[in-house]
Amino acid sequence: MSDAPRHVSVEWLHEHLSDPTLRVLDATVHLTFDEDGAHVEPGRETYERGHVPGAAFVDQVASLSDPEGEAPFAAVASDRFAAVIGEAGVGDDNRVVVYDSVNGIWATRLWWQFGLEGSDNVSVLDGGLAAWQAAGYETTTGNETYPPTTFTARRRPERISHTADVERAVDDPGVLLVNALDRDAFAAGHIPGSVNVPFGELVGPDGRMRPLDELRGLFESVGALDPGKQPVTYCGGGIAATAAALALMELGREDVAVYDGSMNAWTADPSRPVGTA
Repeated sequence: MSDAPRHVSVEWLHEHLSDPTLRVLDATVHLTFDEDGAHVEPGRETYERGHVPGAAFVDQVASLSDPEGEAPFAAVASDRFAAVIGEAGVGDDNRVVVYDSVNGIWATRLWWQFGLEGSDNVSVLDGGLAAWQAAGYETTTGNETYPPTTFTARRRPERISHTADVERAVDDPGVLLVNALDRDAFAAGHIPGSVNVPFGELVGPDGRMRPLDELRGLFESVGALDPGKQPVTYCGGGIAATAAALALMELGREDVAVYDGSMNAWTADPSRPVGTA
């Protein structure tokens, strides 16, 4: 099957929902912060209250995060990913559309994990569930599933960076670290030498990705499209970083990698330097 576009519109999805080879996956996760820190909750209840008709739910927290990894959301090993995705009903010949009902970055996280494991037949629903509902399309309640099948994972190690790689990258003029957190968070603490392209600036008020010429301006302004530098995106926990990676790939940077552990892993050792302002 040929590669899928990285984004599809809600109109496209509505038109193709009856395609028996299509698999729609709800990737919603709720991440909140308070005085006790970060709290993560899988979005199954949100999914059950309303989702794109036919969509199955994938629990990225329990099923696709490695508890033994560098940081809380570390990508699972290839065989684990293949087992979870096959159980969700996605096989090697399926076309996949992923979305979430939050701010889009959990959909891009799942898109990125598919790409990490060699699958390019995956598209993000532009604007997510909010755009689907804004277009007047119906949602379904309860739980839906696809018949289990077999998914073959083919890991692309060049798509992922680990802390040891980033430690070397800090002093490597051929690598550019791109922080995808908001500007205040970046100013408060980032890996030295990083540039900042906040994930929230990659989308418009409706949650859809900005036109490519606008994205190009954002990334060009910080040198992230320089062919002499490999971009490596990161954030707090490796989620927002995948939105920046997707945007960079839309602009032709097929060489972009994601620092999976991001600031969670970087700051685990207090001896590692952190830049401010």
